[in-house]
Amino acid sequence: MALKIIQSFDGSFVLDAKAKEILFNLLNSENFIGQICQTLKCKDIKFTELLFQPVPYSINTPKGMPKEFEKYHKSDDYLIVNVPPNFMFNAKIFKPSRLCAIYQKVISE
Repeated sequence: MALKIIQSFDGSFVLDAKAKEILFNLLNSENFIGQICQTLKCKDIKFTELLFQPVPYSINTPKGMPKEFEKYHKSDDYLIVNVPPNFMFNAKIFKPSRLCAIYQKVISE
């Protein structure tokens, strides 16, 4: 079985305003943020309101994300979380079928 190399992939998308509002409320919920913090053993995080669609691995996208988001992958101050499928369903987002959200670690003085 041969591997198919993808040269380019359009990961752009637009969310309906109502779907975006529902999704952002879910991603900002205390419960969800608490779960992430508990799992990662961090004090607090803040949703940056940045979302991206995972893209196929390629020469141009070795991290499986659009190039402009790789700086968050490399940084210890940010974390990338897969948006839970039930959040996508509750917000009635079916295309794209997967999204990732970027959170910033909150550093308290």
